[in-house]
Amino acid sequence: MKLRDSILTALLMAIGYVLHQVTPPIVAGMRPNFLLVMLFLSIFINPKPANALLAGFLGGVFAALSTTFPGGQIANIVDELITAQVIALLVRVTPNLNRQIAVPLFTLLGTMISGAIFLSVAMIVVGALPTAFSTLYTVVVLPTAAINTVVGAILYNLTRTALRTVVKF
Repeated sequence: MKLRDSILTALLMAIGYVLHQVTPPIVAGMRPNFLLVMLFLSIFINPKPANALLAGFLGGVFAALSTTFPGGQIANIVDELITAQVIALLVRVTPNLNRQIAVPLFTLLGTMISGAIFLSVAMIVVGALPTAFSTLYTVVVLPTAAINTVVGAILYNLTRTALRTVVKF
């Protein structure tokens, strides 16, 4: 992996961390994870497994540092590592899919997958969730998926435009 790719991934994940920090909790200490949007952006830009591993690790560590959810530290690391590899695989196996369709679609799916993994791992680690799984999934994960879908599409186009002006993308 090129140094430029690693730096871009780290920069996007740092931006995601700042967004994650300023987002208030919604239910039971759980907050939307804008780190996922940046995780997905870095994978759309560079879907190689090594980049997905780096982005997933950074996303997991950053989310773990700022989580207020019981068992969220371990759950975030596991969830982001797995989700990154799933999305990278989807991007690699659908190279001809128009990015204007792929970005919102994979961001929606990725956020839903991530939420399910996060809640499942947190439930295993802690033994019980503060609220029912279905409630947390419906009240937090699904609205977050909708928000991330819109934000991801907008930020992908902004990032792509910015990268074209700075380097050949």
